Amino acid sequence: MSYLTSSRCKLFYEDTAEQNPSLKDKPAILFVNGWAISSRYWRPTIDLLRQDFRCVTYDQSGTGKTSIDGCQPDLTIGGFADEAGALIEHLGLDKSRNLHIVGHSMGGMVATELCLRYRDALLSATILACGIFEETPFTSLGLMFLGGLIDVSMNFRNMFRVEPLRTLFIKRAATGHISKEYSDIIIEDFTTSDKAATNAVGHFSIDPEALRTYTRSVIEIASPVLCCVGMADHTIPPEGTITLFEKRKASATSPTRLVQFMHLGHLPMLEDTPCFVEQLKKHFDFAEHFYKKTQPATPLADRVQIQ
Repeated sequence: MSYLTSSRCKLFYEDTAEQNPSLKDKPAILFVNGWAISSRYWRPTIDLLRQDFRCVTYDQSGTGKTSIDGCQPDLTIGGFADEAGALIEHLGLDKSRNLHIVGHSMGGMVATELCLRYRDALLSATILACGIFEETPFTSLGLMFLGGLIDVSMNFRNMFRVEPLRTLFIKRAATGHISKEYSDIIIEDFTTSDKAATNAVGHFSIDPEALRTYTRSVIEIASPVLCCVGMADHTIPPEGTITLFEKRKASATSPTRLVQFMHLGHLPMLEDTPCFVEQLKKHFDFAEHFYKKTQPATPLADRVQIQ
């Protein structure tokens, strides 16, 4: 556990190479969190990856153990990418093509920006539950409604500590079962995150111009991309991830693969950790072969549905 101090924040991060220096030369994975949650929810995933990969997690400004006291961080996609970029450079992960970036939910937007900034270091990208949507009057109305919902939930968020609202909050995030330990973490993170930062992030993640930029940028990622989605996601419509996959297949210069977890929700890394990790490993292996210009031992389908 370490901190990286800048004018923006005192950034808390964990790097498995600190406990095991032999991992420093292994492929690295940077995990970028979703809205109003600390990096703790990646722990079960990392437990299954840490033998073969250098795993790096961090708490974004306003969440977890990262402090923004006395600072005025730029709460935009670019600002959060600056924060993560400083960590990438601090750890030397930009020095060679040895980096996988995994972005979940809102973190997919930040991860996309990082993939463009560090394209020469990037082995692969994984975009999890962060789709793109056609601009229509219906989606515009939906975004306006979601913005109002964010305002209300932030003003009364402590009510989610008690039943039955606590259970309803968790069921909206996770369709499959998750342990009480991680249910408690999700509730604690949401209700204790910095209110101004969490509110700002919630709004920029549905801002039409930010979404247009994300839509353009995610097509430009030049390394292999894995699109993952829980088809029972009640937080973000899963159809957006399918649209992302289809647009990349039509326009991108690098391979794209879609994995649909048919009975999971917004948190597949907790709902079915082994299955989620298995798909990550396949993607990472594919990316290694892509840059070596060799074929994996077992060819992978572009589109997979996991029941």
